[in-house]
Amino acid sequence: MTTAAPEQTITERLVSALTAAWRAIQGEHPEVPDVVLTLGSGTLGKRGGETTLGHFAAGRWQLADAGEGDQGLHELFVSGEGLRRGAAEVLATLLHEAAHGLAAARGVVDTSRQGRYHNKRFKALGEELGLVITEAGTLGWSGTALGPQAQERYADVLDQLAAAMTAFRRAEVAGLPGKSKSKNLLVAECACPRKIRVARSTLDVAPITCGACGKQFTAPDDDEDGAEDSADE
Repeated sequence: MTTAAPEQTITERLVSALTAAWRAIQGEHPEVPDVVLTLGSGTLGKRGGETTLGHFAAGRWQLADAGEGDQGLHELFVSGEGLRRGAAEVLATLLHEAAHGLAAARGVVDTSRQGRYHNKRFKALGEELGLVITEAGTLGWSGTALGPQAQERYADVLDQLAAAMTAFRRAEVAGLPGKSKSKNLLVAECACPRKIRVARSTLDVAPITCGACGKQFTAPDDDEDGAEDSADE
């Protein structure tokens, strides 16, 4: 008598699908490096409704038996909150982080301001991987979406991700002890960068322009990488 194999857990399905997706990206772009996959909160410690969707951190992990001078293993972080967006958006995030991995492999400086600002080198790398990259205020060329060729190329990957993404993480409630929270207010920055607090509904009505630099104030609530992302770490 044979015993049926136990059904995979949500964790196993997610890790398997995300790992397979990264392998598929490497199959198309062999320079994209191996990573240690981590899942966790993209809103913990955040304020103003921001969400870190993912990040690539070069050399963040170290082998237990590694000697002096070991370059370490790269980290790929995927936030549990971001899984609610759907398979295409999550794959776009993976390709976004793969572009940072490609930059690390080639020794290209693709970000500045602690990894938040994405320059035109990043834009070129993202487009090389099949993304449509757009400018996103103070984050630079950080706007990320799947291009039509990538959607076709990774059709099987999208199906596998969609099947595995049956749960997502609830957002943390941000707040600091001893300080009152400004309800519904976001921190918006211009290119200076100067900062203002403003309601999302106010930003949605019309752009707010800085009188010093002439650029719009933006308050991204879907930061693709967050303050922790850097291809140079």
